[in-house]
Amino acid sequence: MASEVAAAGQREPTQKEIRLVIAASSAGTIFEWYDFFIYGTLFYIIGPTFFPSGNPTLEILMVWATFAIGFGFRPVGAILFGFLGDKLGRKYTFLVTVTLMGIATAGVGLIPSAETIGLAAPLIVIFLRILQGLALGGEYGGAAIYVAEHAPTEKRGYYTSYIQASVAGGFVLSIGVILACRFLIPEQAFNDWGWRVPFLLSILLLVISLWMRLKLNESPVFQAMKAAGETAGNPFVESFTYPGNKKRIFVALFGITGVLTTIWYTAFFSGMSFLRGPMNMEARTVDIILFLSGLIAMSFYLVVGKWSDRVGRKKPIIVGALLSLLLLFPAFWGLGHFANPGLTEAAEANPVRVEGSACSTDPFAELFSREQSDCGKILETLTSAGVSYTLVDASDLKLSAGSNPIVIDPSWLEDGAARSSGIRDALSAYGYDFAKQQPGMISILGIVAILLVLGALSALTYGSVAALLSEMFPAKIRYSSMSIPYHIGAGYLGGFLPLIAGYIVARSGDIYAGLWYTWVVVAFGVVVAWWGIPNDPEAALDETQ
Repeated sequence: MASEVAAAGQREPTQKEIRLVIAASSAGTIFEWYDFFIYGTLFYIIGPTFFPSGNPTLEILMVWATFAIGFGFRPVGAILFGFLGDKLGRKYTFLVTVTLMGIATAGVGLIPSAETIGLAAPLIVIFLRILQGLALGGEYGGAAIYVAEHAPTEKRGYYTSYIQASVAGGFVLSIGVILACRFLIPEQAFNDWGWRVPFLLSILLLVISLWMRLKLNESPVFQAMKAAGETAGNPFVESFTYPGNKKRIFVALFGITGVLTTIWYTAFFSGMSFLRGPMNMEARTVDIILFLSGLIAMSFYLVVGKWSDRVGRKKPIIVGALLSLLLLFPAFWGLGHFANPGLTEAAEANPVRVEGSACSTDPFAELFSREQSDCGKILETLTSAGVSYTLVDASDLKLSAGSNPIVIDPSWLEDGAARSSGIRDALSAYGYDFAKQQPGMISILGIVAILLVLGALSALTYGSVAALLSEMFPAKIRYSSMSIPYHIGAGYLGGFLPLIAGYIVARSGDIYAGLWYTWVVVAFGVVVAWWGIPNDPEAALDETQ
């Protein structure tokens, strides 16, 4: 950092050099997160292509499970590339990570479907997601530290907030590329083969990112440590033995990363799957809404980063976490109201009631060759249609909408497609609208406004984090010390969020129940953050040295 650079007698970077550092680091981060997010953004095509089962709920859960596998390997990447970053340097380490990510992403676009090569298709997808997770585990720490170690103290929050905005930028870019492909490629062709284009595009993005990053010099702080012979002997071990670091890692994991990552994925991925799934909105409309909302929300991270230079890093995180606890459920209720008001009105006028025995769903029953109960089959179909229900234990299986009984056709219990169409047709007679939704302009503006609120909550808890984590840990083990808790938190607490939330919804039948996972993680995190984040991280670190 600026004070460390001066202390080591290194030349302070010029404004031109700092701008190049920010531009190259941010562009590489955007491209790398684009590579990682494009898989989740195309979940509705990835499922039937690589995990065909005829059961939409299971297919989506399998996509999110594979999505989570990539996140699960982020801590391994953090340990591996954190070690290399602290031993060999910041620059060359994240050149390796971006290369690995680009190659793995392009590979997904080349895999034949499960219909063509069978079980090999999902296995190859899983392998490439593991490579992506390893790469991403080394990327964030390298980019954040590289910018932080070039930035002057008084502007560190603002300069590093470009890295935070770049993560959202990767999501926005993935949506933008999909919109462009859908505009240029007919819908059927896009569903057949055009969805592969965004994956193959990562090769071009890789070339651009490498060209930009090769123009950079090594971090001045690392150069000074290397010249003085002060680099860590074993960064991983020293991350847990350095005085006070165990507490810092705990706080970084639960009080910082746990909060920011669950809010981020709830805002972007849960919002996306909620609108496309149970709300049944037209896919292109959802993409446009998410693209515009995400593009606007990127600026919020810069505002928060700059604000943190004046008020400190802790305050924005605490404010954002507390507001998230208050606004999370109302925000998604609002999304449901604007996206598909007919579904809400029908549920109020003619609430669905299910009676039966062994009434619980088993989302993975088909995957593990377990027999789903007849009542469970009905519940699974209602959940996938976005219909909430009341469950009553009874000896006989019955289904009703309000006071209106619905005759359960025996074919529904044997054929998933017949069950889905039959139940939807029956409920349509009582006001339930399962047609693709195309909300009016007022409703669309309402959805955008709510997504911007969620984006602002994410920015509050994320915008200052790169500066905060860089300031919390000593320079010689900084790459490892901040990467390990960050990627454990982001990899497990955040990366498994779509799968866990989807499973909670599938088991409960309540399309909003998955939000409780985010709420609990954030509630615990805000307590840890309040207790453990120092008001002046650098001063607190100096006290232990």
